[in-house]
Amino acid sequence: MMFRLVWLGFGIVCVGLAFAGAALPLLPTTPFLLLAVFAFARSSRRMHDWLVTHRQFGPLIRNWREHGSIDRRTKAVSVAAMIAALALSWVLGVRPSVLAVQALVLTASASFILTRPDGPRGR
Repeated sequence: MMFRLVWLGFGIVCVGLAFAGAALPLLPTTPFLLLAVFAFARSSRRMHDWLVTHRQFGPLIRNWREHGSIDRRTKAVSVAAMIAALALSWVLGVRPSVLAVQALVLTASASFILTRPDGPRGR
């Protein structure tokens, strides 16, 4: 019972971070959703089913689970948000060393996202 509550709490935190990630460019959404589904599978069938069938987030989870893929729209939005975040940092005058680290991390993240399959055919 204790482990179930820990998994449930972890899942709720991950869902909160995923919702924040939907609005904040440097915070990812999909990895937190995947962690939440993993946690809910071990703690709450109702929360698991809610997340997997969620109108906005469900398709992301199902694409990853079934195909290891990220759809083109999600890729485009993700990379655009990364570019916008880097540009905003540059405009705000962030130190060059911090900007370089940010550019390196965002480039690695974008590379990972862009090299994933687009999803099942016919979608």
